[in-house]
Amino acid sequence: MDTGVRLDQQREGGADGEGRTDSKMHGSAEPPKQRFLGLDFNALTLDQALDQCVAKGVAHDSFVYLVTPNVDHVQRLHRSGTDVWSLYQGAWLCLNDSQIIAKLARLRGLTLPAVPGSDLTAQLFLRGHVKPDDPVTLIGGTDAIAEALRIRFGLRQLSHYDPPMGFAQIPAEVEKCVQFILDTPASFVFLAVGSPRQEIVADAVARTGKGMGVGFCIGASFEFLTGAKARAPLWMRKLSLEWLHRLLSDPRRMWRRYLVDAPRIFWVFFKTELLGRSQSRIDSG
Repeated sequence: MDTGVRLDQQREGGADGEGRTDSKMHGSAEPPKQRFLGLDFNALTLDQALDQCVAKGVAHDSFVYLVTPNVDHVQRLHRSGTDVWSLYQGAWLCLNDSQIIAKLARLRGLTLPAVPGSDLTAQLFLRGHVKPDDPVTLIGGTDAIAEALRIRFGLRQLSHYDPPMGFAQIPAEVEKCVQFILDTPASFVFLAVGSPRQEIVADAVARTGKGMGVGFCIGASFEFLTGAKARAPLWMRKLSLEWLHRLLSDPRRMWRRYLVDAPRIFWVFFKTELLGRSQSRIDSG
């Protein structure tokens, strides 16, 4: 994939590794991390993640971005084995999007709260962290979604650009997204073009060293927030059944993701957390 993005699979950490936790945060120190399923997750609750994002956004520091890997993202990472690892490893925050991943973590004795990107995005707006006069930049989503967002939250400085299909394969199109973000500085930048396209753009912006604010790789979050799509009811989310709601809502598009690809997460868990740890103990012995 020629995207003009540096993709370095060999960045420290790789795809496997022992679980680890950095237990404390002091001031501007990096949030605590836990290595699980080959990724360095930040073990934050929703409220803690919101606090981190708001503080970082209003500080007007150099651009950083956060990712919210779910079961689909993680199993694809392990299947590809190459391209997108560095995009996740280069994120400022890596938040667990999945109740399934949270449950698997508990089997390893780890506490890894589920902080779905849709919840994080919604609470930024519903709790008033994004104010009507705040500049907001949105990459992706239809004009109708952008307008619905503008109307519902009274956004007076919403800048929206929707790149063409297949843009991530064309370096010039990726650059258009990057330049749009640089030309419309905002504390909060929302990338809603799907994984790994949104991570490609976020990484490219970060590497310019010229951006500001926090980039949120949010997928379909605004479709739920604006009512363009119905999200699973709360009781289904609490029972880790949001995947079933999405499957039943759009079976022709989602059947392969949830019935064929998603179950591979259990092999990833076995490979990285059980087999990998056993091999490490043998090697160290």
